[in-house]
Amino acid sequence: MKKIGLLSDTHCFIHKDLFEFFKDCDEIWHAGDIGNVETALAFEKYKSFRAVFGNIDGTDVRAMYPLHQHFTCEQVVVWITHIGGYPGKYAPNVRKEIIAHPPQLFISGHSHILKVIYDKKLKLLHINPGAAGKTGMHQVMTAVRFEINGNNISNLEIIELGKRSECY
Repeated sequence: MKKIGLLSDTHCFIHKDLFEFFKDCDEIWHAGDIGNVETALAFEKYKSFRAVFGNIDGTDVRAMYPLHQHFTCEQVVVWITHIGGYPGKYAPNVRKEIIAHPPQLFISGHSHILKVIYDKKLKLLHINPGAAGKTGMHQVMTAVRFEINGNNISNLEIIELGKRSECY
């Protein structure tokens, strides 16, 4: 069994409660728009860390992380990308591949909108953890944690880290 902490769109900001929320997690996954190398290194220092770069990430972050992460965790095929859309509205850059080779877990960020949706047609779970940073159009900063045990994804929990306007 693996416990996963999931976040996106930190935009150079790490909320003080994230490390406590992720303390029992085995890995942290970041769905892009990390913001800078220092933010990525803080997560890498804390836990095993997987990430993709997002549209605001500079060449330094892009040199450290790919646009897409495809891997297997336990028995679950996972695809993480920053701009991926969601069931029924997949982004053009992933649509053909996701239809041809759907993962069991598809994770994206970018929209700053927390979504957990099961795609009945492709038989996959989509998670967008919302935005954990204080920059963007979202009102509340969020992150997610869940467990993968064999081919089962369970115990999904959401943390609301507060209103982004309270961080200024």
